[in-house]
Amino acid sequence: MTRPLAVIIGVGDGLSASLARALAGRGHDLVLAARSADKMAALARDTGAATHQLDASDPAAVAALFDGLAQAPRVVIYNPSARVRGPITDLDPQEVRSAIEVTAFGAFLTGQAAARRMLATEPVDGMRGTILFTGASAGVKGFAQSATFAMGKFAQRGLAQSMTRELHPQGIHVAWVNIDGGICTPDRGNPPDNPDALPQPDAIAQTYLYLIDQHRSAWSEELTIRPWVERF
Repeated sequence: MTRPLAVIIGVGDGLSASLARALAGRGHDLVLAARSADKMAALARDTGAATHQLDASDPAAVAALFDGLAQAPRVVIYNPSARVRGPITDLDPQEVRSAIEVTAFGAFLTGQAAARRMLATEPVDGMRGTILFTGASAGVKGFAQSATFAMGKFAQRGLAQSMTRELHPQGIHVAWVNIDGGICTPDRGNPPDNPDALPQPDAIAQTYLYLIDQHRSAWSEELTIRPWVERF
């Protein structure tokens, strides 16, 4: 029996690693993609994943990745983003362009390529696959000296909203996940006096699995995750 395939774009040692382990544990074959091959090596050994070195903002590279898959993916997750901080009057236009290409244009390329492969398959119980975009609170409200990140995440959120209306009726579940807070990683831990101040990547991964498992009669198109200590 063919195992379902999951593709994770933008792999590091935080959320994407938790997602890879969670999906592998559920019987998915994995394809991991990132700019740095070194970042994926240990995770690939642990999960049996195939790896691809990828610039997610390169149309030809993204198309080649999805065209080269042995089967249509059942799950595709887009994690990459980039930001350039500073006063609006001081931002370098080329750096801003490059950051938006990663956060927004790369999301479009991945969403387009994933949808093409999924739509070419026959649905199973009315379902062809799930495409998830990792967002942030910057896609809901822009913060001072963070215009670049806000532009990228607002664009990504709009992309996801448009894709839901087009693809949900065709059996592809699309959702944008607003992670409202910095994620706890090996390099960025919680303070000792507030151990749950930052969202835990394994806990976030469980929420992604919840989205993947949703019945099509009650699909979410957007979901917000924030730590319990967050001040609204």
